[in-house]
Amino acid sequence: MFELFFILTQISVVIDFLLSDCLAGMQAMPAESVDLVVTSPPYNIGINYGAYDDTSDRSTFITWCQQWAAEVRRVMKDEASFFLNVGAAPADPLLPHQIILALTQKGPEFVLQNTFHWIKSISVETKKRETISAGHFKPIQSKRFVNDCHEYLFHLTKSGNVPLQRRAAGVEYADKSNIARWGHTGGEDKRCRGNNWFIPYETIQSRDKERPHPATFPVALVEQCIRIHGIKETNHLLDPFSGIGTSALAAQRMKVPRYTGFEIDKNYLATARERLAIDEEESSQQPL
Repeated sequence: MFELFFILTQISVVIDFLLSDCLAGMQAMPAESVDLVVTSPPYNIGINYGAYDDTSDRSTFITWCQQWAAEVRRVMKDEASFFLNVGAAPADPLLPHQIILALTQKGPEFVLQNTFHWIKSISVETKKRETISAGHFKPIQSKRFVNDCHEYLFHLTKSGNVPLQRRAAGVEYADKSNIARWGHTGGEDKRCRGNNWFIPYETIQSRDKERPHPATFPVALVEQCIRIHGIKETNHLLDPFSGIGTSALAAQRMKVPRYTGFEIDKNYLATARERLAIDEEESSQQPL
């Protein structure tokens, strides 16, 4: 069953939400039609989703990941990027690596081009030996494990040779003299951020009202993927597991011409529509 939902904005961004299983949905898409894929599938760690059972046995789950990932590869252009966000439970830390091994060695034969670490919370010691903590994490009560403050963001491509816009997702130099001293800067005050991305969740007042989904990523994480792949190079963004529309929000804000998202839960889809409508209304009220 497909349900199509379009949003046409003043900047001609087309948002296509489809109420459908992603495997069936992608099979209906033309080959080599997508520039960028950013998604976070169920982790198979017993999360309480509304319309999905997150408790398959490991072999069945890995096989399913290979099936939908094969369709992702088919619809990707040769120079497309696939950013796959996968987390793990402290008691089951091998799952993300098992998924990547399955997608790169057993089929659909992606190449793991980069591995990014999405840092949700971090504590650092300053030069004054003061400890500063920032971000959010879900604390656990355990005598065996520590709090898990990061997830993986695997960058998969067809060839392993897809150029990235490293400075577009970079940071300014702390020491500005480095700009002129180092020839590789080209005089630009931006350097590569590296593979550790500190992107905390936005603070919310009510999870039920503002984030009614048990496993979301921040809009800023998707925006960073768009930047590093290339804003000009991204004309069609796909999210096979769109949830409450976080990646669609990023596409809308970053003016990606087309977005396609699949979701099997009607309630999540309704929330996604509402979030985009509110965000569009708030954006239109901003002074030019």
